[in-house]
Amino acid sequence: MLNIVVGVTGGIAAYKAVGVIRLLVKRGHSVHVVATDAALRFVGRPTLEAISRNPVATDLYDGVAQVRHVAIGQAADLIVIAPATANTIAKLTAGMADDLLGNTVLASTAPLVIAPAMHTEMWHNPATVSNIATLRSRGVTIVGPATGQLTGQDSGPGRMEEPETIVEAALATASEQTRSSPSVRDLAGRRILITAGGTREPLDPVRFLGNRSSGKQGVALAAAAHARGAQVTLIAAHLEVEPPGGIRTRQVTSTIELQRAVVEESAAADLVIMAAAVADYRPADVREAKIKKADTGEHLTIELVQNPDILAELSATKRSDQTVVGFAAETETDPSALLELGRSKLKRKGCDYLVLNNVGWSTGFATDGNDIRVLNSAGDIVMEASGTKLSVADRILDAVSEARHSST
Repeated sequence: MLNIVVGVTGGIAAYKAVGVIRLLVKRGHSVHVVATDAALRFVGRPTLEAISRNPVATDLYDGVAQVRHVAIGQAADLIVIAPATANTIAKLTAGMADDLLGNTVLASTAPLVIAPAMHTEMWHNPATVSNIATLRSRGVTIVGPATGQLTGQDSGPGRMEEPETIVEAALATASEQTRSSPSVRDLAGRRILITAGGTREPLDPVRFLGNRSSGKQGVALAAAAHARGAQVTLIAAHLEVEPPGGIRTRQVTSTIELQRAVVEESAAADLVIMAAAVADYRPADVREAKIKKADTGEHLTIELVQNPDILAELSATKRSDQTVVGFAAETETDPSALLELGRSKLKRKGCDYLVLNNVGWSTGFATDGNDIRVLNSAGDIVMEASGTKLSVADRILDAVSEARHSST
């Protein structure tokens, strides 16, 4: 659990800060809101206190005897400012501390994440452009802004990113800073290949057979491994999230393309994690022109042929010093039956570890959280984890890393 300070400043986007706070609390973190006076003109104190489950701090001169204006920042593991107005960004750049939020930031060594929100002209103003560049150079994480509808009739860059995006970026930043310290760079020197996303098998130039994988878990694994010092290559199939910076990324479309990329990239890898959702079948015939109802009639029959089993092939040809981790997403809801499906898949695939999780209409795919078990080659459960996909990623890497060290 992290001790997170959420700074709320005076812009119309302050209403979206409620969503940021709510998501952080739902993920089990302790959230303390520091609001400016202007912020409380947009969102009421009772709302912020009810959602955060803690009193809202606003006054620089409250708790002077306890040096509260410094203590809040000192106790923070992460500071998120959403929205961050042009005025707030300017004050942060100058190091001003004329309110409680400014004092909190200056008194903290925690990672700082800001989500800008302002009109397009203000975002493009040379002063703001310079301020953002300065904050980036100091290690501040900038999330957004997005492009879209602003207040009034305006539209363009300056819209505050959605709460889900801000929370994912903030927690990733906190995890990366923690993992970047020398004591936890346990994967330094390791070469790790990770696949993520979902393959698509074309039917014609405009249609395909696909799956619901967003790539979030694979991207989280790549971010976690990179933060722990590994040299990471990510093979990405239609991600719905941006791959993390500093990672070599190779884009693929179909299962055949993924197979070729894995064969080429795995030769240099110490660890291969196959997190992508791969299509078992592809159309036997890909049409050169769009399939039309007028030509096919009331029914359309499509013949499918089996795709290569990339995980099984990789496991069969891997080096003795190479570790291969597979993923198994199943819709079985009974825990015992799910475990048996995982063990059966392990025997067929021959990989060193299998990450087993349950998926459905509202679980697993395209969500921010995951609930998994890691099985070793004997079918034993070596780790169970649930939580954000980033925290689960770290637990998977822990399990694989610890097992490897114990066997050497």
